[in-house]
Amino acid sequence: MAKGKGTKLIAQNKKAYHDYFIEETIQAGISLAGTEVKSLRMGKCSLKESYIQIKDGEAFIYNMHISPYEQGNIFNKDPLRPRRLLLHKAQIRKWDHEVRAAGYTVVPLKVYFDRSYVKVDIALAKGKKLYDKRDTIAKNDMRRQAEKDFKIRNLTL
Repeated sequence: MAKGKGTKLIAQNKKAYHDYFIEETIQAGISLAGTEVKSLRMGKCSLKESYIQIKDGEAFIYNMHISPYEQGNIFNKDPLRPRRLLLHKAQIRKWDHEVRAAGYTVVPLKVYFDRSYVKVDIALAKGKKLYDKRDTIAKNDMRRQAEKDFKIRNLTL
């Protein structure tokens, strides 16, 4: 069987864009068990409450829920177990410094298959205040209204 081309999105963390200013993103591999990969192929993953911490020079993702594989029996792992992210040491050191010194947070944005590998896009982010969130919502509403008006205007011409 030939390897698949391109990417297939498994899960996306839309709330991260609402709660944070995204400064920088990188792609990371993730260390998984075989039954977890099979469960991901079925699309059973959630990033809702997940976050990333850096400990002892390694990055881990916490609270990423991967449902147990139905035919996995004894080989299934805990759905919420911490999973190690595969990054270069220099990237980990740089982001750890940013988190400690500048008050940034590392959040997962999406999980997807890149060919046959499971990848996670993670972002260095700064938390939004309530007034920033309101401002973003207002801008999005104005943009949607302008697009709607433009579409109506073009249909009548």
